[in-house]
Formats: sequence, structure tokens, C-alpha cells
Amino acid sequence: METQEQIDKLKEFIQGYYEEKAHNLANKGISTLVIDFSDLLKFEPEIADSLIEDPEEIVKATEIAAEESLGLGEFKVRFHNLPKSQFIMIKDIRSLHLGKFMYIEGIVRQASDVRPQVTSARFECPSCGNTISILQLDTKFKEPSRCTCGKRGNFRLLSKDLVDAQRLVIEEVPESLEGGEQPKRLSVFLKEDLVEPRMEKKTTPGSKVRITGIIKEVPVLLKTGVQSIRFDLMMESNFIEPIEETFEDISLDEDDVRKIKELASDPLVYEKLTASIAPSIYGHEKIKEALVLQLMGGVKKERPDGTKTRGDMHVLLVGDPGTAKSSLITSLSKVAPKARIASGKSASGAGLTAVVVRDEFLRGWALEAGAMVLANGGYLFIDELDKMTKEDRDALHEGLEQQRISIAKANIQATLRCETTVLAAANPKLGRFDPYTPLASQIDLPSTLINRFDLIFPIRDLPNKEADARIASHVLGLHKEPEKLIQEINPDFFKKYLSYIKKKVKPQLSDDAIEEIKNFYVELRSSVQPGDQAIKPIPISARQLEALVRLAEGSAKVRLSKEVTKEDAKRAIELLRYCLMQVGFDPETGQIDIDRITTGIPSSQRSRIITIREMINQLEEKVGKQIPLDSIINEAIEKGIERSHILDAIEKLKREGEIFEPRLGIISKL
Repeated sequence: METQEQIDKLKEFIQGYYEEKAHNLANKGISTLVIDFSDLLKFEPEIADSLIEDPEEIVKATEIAAEESLGLGEFKVRFHNLPKSQFIMIKDIRSLHLGKFMYIEGIVRQASDVRPQVTSARFECPSCGNTISILQLDTKFKEPSRCTCGKRGNFRLLSKDLVDAQRLVIEEVPESLEGGEQPKRLSVFLKEDLVEPRMEKKTTPGSKVRITGIIKEVPVLLKTGVQSIRFDLMMESNFIEPIEETFEDISLDEDDVRKIKELASDPLVYEKLTASIAPSIYGHEKIKEALVLQLMGGVKKERPDGTKTRGDMHVLLVGDPGTAKSSLITSLSKVAPKARIASGKSASGAGLTAVVVRDEFLRGWALEAGAMVLANGGYLFIDELDKMTKEDRDALHEGLEQQRISIAKANIQATLRCETTVLAAANPKLGRFDPYTPLASQIDLPSTLINRFDLIFPIRDLPNKEADARIASHVLGLHKEPEKLIQEINPDFFKKYLSYIKKKVKPQLSDDAIEEIKNFYVELRSSVQPGDQAIKPIPISARQLEALVRLAEGSAKVRLSKEVTKEDAKRAIELLRYCLMQVGFDPETGQIDIDRITTGIPSSQRSRIITIREMINQLEEKVGKQIPLDSIINEAIEKGIERSHILDAIEKLKREGEIFEPRLGIISKL
């Protein structure tokens, strides 16, 4: 088909299919027409085939046809909905695909700044005044070599046409890879309307996108300045659309909604959901119940002054080896939409948050998103949290509480959103829990990080003949007949259930629920009997109060309820009490003490340290700078403090640099 014949056919096609749509777009000031490939295929299969084989010519012809037939000025034409045969994995791109119209899918890993690029330049000949236009198709700026009058060189630049350009780096979707495969990357160039501010949301690092475009080769220059015989690959984008499977993108039909409402009204809904989480793992009912509430999440609140309260719940599992922590995490990642998994030593702070990298193509800096940002609006599962270095763990603080990642490196100052729910697993300090030491002191994580988790579950592996027999029967039965494992709710329906809840259900606290939570909080704080101690233990702080609200809201969401009832508040209180009794219970005072978790030093111990510090001050006035250790011990024993506790307190004061031992058995203040 001749070019003019193609243009005439395309005019007919646009008038028949897209005239009304184009007029509506023109009224809104939009000059981009998105054409469905299947419409073109129905109208004229020959042109549709030519578009795939020679896209640049057909796209140009379609733009000319749109301009001439509509009379609305210049229109940019974009094509989407290509046939499945035109989909290609980045790793499968070969030289035979060059110049063809294809589409790829992947995650935006890197996005450069938007910069202007020259498309054509006009030059004037100083001898005859002739104007020469040169199209700038290459990466190097091209000038005319000679004029028709015979003049060579020194042409004057009159004007140049600039368009905005941006480079994205697209990485293959992890789900499409086979075991041990490295995800491949491809550079994609966006121009003109594809880099408009309204498109920015679709191309932020971490977005999952489908890009239609032309695959091209890029010449590689060697250090010597000559061109290499090897070429790089890139894609010039024609159309880009987001395909992320967030809660909003999961489609629900009437049948799904009916089933969801049916399940929510079931009186055993909590038991069914709990049984659907990691059914291959025996026991851990309380933890599974907490994980169901974590998946549901609380309600995010924004106040008039701009401050926000997060709705996402963070849970920490600390347990002995072989207690199925990783299996719980893996099972949950199958149910949660937009889930990412990171693990201990193989995760760095930059890999979890964000990093600024050098952009070789556009000669600037580009931002690359980490796991926490990529999981924005979804879930992040971190295994082996204790194996991460201190510096890398510190990077999590801002993301967990403020739910944003601030970057100020090179010339990039950016704030990335990471409204992410985090489930982390770690081992105790010595690899396994010591039954004779308080649990809280065995969690080898900084108190500032532990503080940000709503619930902390210690999982202990204690020999128990009956329980061990049940676990063994369950595990061995599954090995014998794996198909016998019955899941109450299949993962696909679970995803839909979560999606419906995240979109539609935002429960509010009822007066009864507020009263229940308030009573629990006040009673627990006022139940402390100080006795002779100088410091009262603090059983619960305002942070746990917020955790209670989030848990109660999650409980209401399970039932699709618009109101948080007294029963929801009781369920939340029961879970929090279960956690506090295991981690925050101080056997010395017989009371719950939040300081055991948040600072690592229970108030009973802090009280002893203060008593002994006062004693040292008094003895210094009596005996001088050098105080015998025996004098301190004798005086403390008279006050009813045990010898082991006295030595422990003295050791802590030494470590903090308040006292030192100039010689054996003598203590001096610094």
C-alpha cells in the first residue's frame, strides 16, 4: 500500500472510530489520541500489520491523517492493546526485534530528571542566506556539512525545536522469573506528552507498568572515541500504562461481592480467616489471629493541622530456630497484594529505602526505589531482621513510623511515600531463648526500633510430649498426603476479600469501644503498687494505646462493619495483653512493665541503680573519693537489695561511665 493510500485509509478510520473522542479531548486541551490496536485490526488488517513491522512510518502517517481529517491542529497518536504475540520479556529481546512495535511489562526501578532534547534545528548559510533544516535523530548534535551554493561549515544556528525527554529503567517483574534468574533491565525513553506532570504518577520508581514502543539499538562509544561494534538496547516509548495489582486494581464482580458479604456475616469468620493463614503450620493461633488483623490494617487518619496517624500495623516475631517464622512470612506473602520480601544479610539500608545513582545516559543523578517504597500501599516482609547491620536497620525507623523516606543526596532532595505494613522475623540474641533470662533482654534489637512494632510475639520451642506428638503427626501426615491440606479460603478469594475491605471499609470507634480501651489503659497504668521502690513501673504507654485502636479497627474490618464495637476492643486488648505478658512481664514486681521492651531496663532495675548511685554519693561524703566496694554492698544489703542485683547495678554504672575501679575492691566516681 502506497503512503498516500495509507493516509486516506487512516483518515477514514479516525473519522469513523475516533472523531467524537478527539473533539472531547480537544475541548479539554489534550492533544493526545490513544488508539486501540484491535479497532485498527478490524478496520484494515494490512495497516495493522505494517504498524508492527514499520511502526515509525505508520505512527507518522496516522498523525498526518488525524491532523487533516479532524482539523483540530496537531495530534500525537498513541497505540495500546497490542496482540499477545507482541509481548516480549526483556531477557528475550534479540536483534530480529529491532525496529518492531512490541510491548514489555516491568517495574520502574529508576527515573531520571525530565530534560529538554533537540528534535530538529534550522541553520542559515552566511553566503547565500539559504535556510537548512536538519533532523536531530542521533545522540550527537548534527550540523549541515555544506550548502547548495557550495559553502562548507560555519553555519549560523537560527532556531531549534526542543521536546521534554526522560529515561526510565524498567526491570522484569520478579514473579515472571525462574529460580536463580537475575532480573534483566531495559532503558526506556519517554518524550513529549509522556512526561507531562499528570503522567509522573505512573512512572515513579516502584510502579508496575506496561510500555508499548519501538525497540532500537544505541551506539556505544569506546574510551578511544571510536564506535564499538557492539550496541546497547533501548525502547522508544509510544504509550505507557500502569498495571500494578494494588487493592484498587483487583476487579470484583457481583458474584465476588456476594461471596465476600456472605463470609463477613458468618459467625465463624475470624476462625476461617485464621485457619487460612499458613494451614501447613500447626498451632500459633494467637499469632495467626494477629496476622489476620494486620492484613486488614487500621484506618489512616489525617488531621486539619496536616499531621497523620498511620493505619498500618507492624508485627515482630522473635523466635527459636525451626519455629516456622519464615513459613508464616512466605504464606502471608502469597495472600497479600503488592508484597515484597527482604532477608537479613542480603538486604541493605539503601536496598530497603531508596538510593541515588548516577545516570549515564542523561548525565545526571537518578532516584532508585528500594523494597519499602516499592511496597507502598502493600506489605513488606523482612526475615532475619537481627542479621542486618545496625546502620541498615536504622534506615527503617523513618519508614516504620512516619511512613516516608527522605532522601537528600547529590542534587536530589526527595520524599518518597512508603505506606507499608511490615512483618519482621528475628532470632533471639544467642540464637535460641534462654529460659532463665527475661525474654525482653534477649531480643537483640535497639529499643527505638522495637518501639515501632505494635505487637511483638516471642515464639519458644519448648519440649512438650503432647504438643510435640501433635506437631509431628501434622507434619508427617502432610508429607505422606500433601493433597489432604484443606484451606478454608483460597488465596485468590482472600486477596479479593482484602481488596474489598481496603477500598470500602473505614470503621469508626464507637463510644463503647472507646470506653473499653480507655478503662483497660487507665486500670493497667494505675494498677502499679510502688511499694518501697523509687520508680513505678510503666505498664503501658500511649504508643500501645494507638496499637489497640488499630487492632480494634482491623477486627471491625473483618466483619465489614462501619463501627468498632466493644467486642472488637476486647479482641484487641486480649492480643495486646498476650504480647505484654510474654515480653513485658517483670517477675520481680509481678507487674507488666513496658520499659522491659522499650528501654531494655525494667523499672525495678532502674530503681536499684538510682538507689546505689545515691548510696555512692553519700559514702563519698563520709569516706572520701575512694570507696571500698564492701561498704557499698553492706549498705545495700541492709536496704534489702540482693547481692547479685547490687553487683549488676554497679556493673551498669561502670558501663555508663559514672564510676570506675582504680584498684581492686575500690570504687571512685568519675
